[in-house]
Amino acid sequence: MEAETVSDVITEIHRWREKLSDLPPARTEREAIDRITALEELTSVSAAAQARETLTFDMHRRNREAEDGLSSRKQGQRLGAEIGLARKVSRARGCKLLGFARSLLMDLPKTYAALKSGDISEEKARVVAKETDWLPRDKRHQVDDRMADRLAEVGVGRLGNEVRALAQQLDQKAAVEHLDRCVEERAVTVRPAPGNMAYLTALLPLSQAVAAYTNLSKSAQSIIGTGQADGRTQSQVMADLLVERTTGQDSAEAIPTEVHVVMNADSLFDSGETPAWFPGFGPIPAKTGRAFIAENEAAVFIRRLYTRPTDGQLVRMDSKRREFSGLLRRMVVIRDDVCRSPWCDAQIKHADHSQGFAAGGQTDWDNASGLCAACNFNKELPGWRHEATAEELIVRTPTGHRYQIGTKPIGTPTTKNSELPRSNLTNWQSSEEANDADHFTVRIPPLRRAKAPPLRSAKASALERPFESLQVDVWELQDEPPSVVELSLVEQLAEFASAE
Repeated sequence: MEAETVSDVITEIHRWREKLSDLPPARTEREAIDRITALEELTSVSAAAQARETLTFDMHRRNREAEDGLSSRKQGQRLGAEIGLARKVSRARGCKLLGFARSLLMDLPKTYAALKSGDISEEKARVVAKETDWLPRDKRHQVDDRMADRLAEVGVGRLGNEVRALAQQLDQKAAVEHLDRCVEERAVTVRPAPGNMAYLTALLPLSQAVAAYTNLSKSAQSIIGTGQADGRTQSQVMADLLVERTTGQDSAEAIPTEVHVVMNADSLFDSGETPAWFPGFGPIPAKTGRAFIAENEAAVFIRRLYTRPTDGQLVRMDSKRREFSGLLRRMVVIRDDVCRSPWCDAQIKHADHSQGFAAGGQTDWDNASGLCAACNFNKELPGWRHEATAEELIVRTPTGHRYQIGTKPIGTPTTKNSELPRSNLTNWQSSEEANDADHFTVRIPPLRRAKAPPLRSAKASALERPFESLQVDVWELQDEPPSVVELSLVEQLAEFASAE
């Protein structure tokens, strides 16, 4: 296939990109401020140009699909996903960028002109578009006209309030209907936060949100006033009360639901420093992970996952089933963490075949991808194709562009051959498979040969035999005492057995 000719415009854009990346620092304070201003204006102009090209792409695609006889209802499907890939953001973000481009150029011409000239930032343009997206087109034009002189004068927050007030004044009926629709969009979401924390966000009607917050605040003040706070601040008490009331547990420290934590053996049973990982949310320090498992008041169960010593990738697993389910699906979710599509951080909803089952794709480890629902549906559309192995995913779009993303190992690769575990297979098994390049065998290295501590119970003698399974072996024997994690597991199992 002949290489496509790069247009003069793209060549010029690339030239300016290189020019700016190699720009030497300013010599004076005044020049530095002037550069910051000029670059901010350039950023605004670039945002306006991107919005225009996004709408142009939309129109070209719809025109071509109309010529191909596609119904208007089906034209322009999944354009947001292609825009997201082009801008190196998620599919959801790409859809929002497409909607913003349509609003800006078709309904808010003066706001677009201000952005194009560099007078306002992209953030201000987004505020105007967001606060008027529920208005009919003619009313949006009115807001755009009447706010034109205020766009460059006020800050983002005040601009949003003024635009919202004007929009509600122009069409009160539509404003009430908009508020009713917003109530239907109430939801609860969770997303990672710095410091191994997470944001639990509830989108509620204003009256309900204020009532919930006030109740937590008054309850926290009461606990502090009666001296039951144990040194906690009011905000900390409110956070603990929220967890206890929503989960029904007596203490915010006990987490009764199933939570996956991926840790290597050294970090779990020893003092290793490789971070643990919450699939879908991110890393936590190894010491924090050990404390989470050892000190959690709820039941804790450990499942071993096996990785290749050479690169830390999860070991392949095969299946004859049509669907990904059971442990195979769980391994796919743990491996991919979030949606596997490039730059998509949505939670995994589907574990599916990269090459469709109907097209001969196997239900196995190499052909598996954890995807959000939208990205999984995208790959079934004409012109889309996913090519996957356990180590990488390649996405090809209808425009012929190719995007590649590697799979992050969950284990730490071993660099010294002397550290690789020896196989415990028989000579017959090893010799038969020695010449098979696609076959990989590994002896699971024991972790430590440690005897469970004696149970301090009247029934200890009757319970000793079942707890022999708690012994954890290692291929490099160590004489260290059991770790805090092992002791915690033994104590929990002892309590469980005593209850029986």
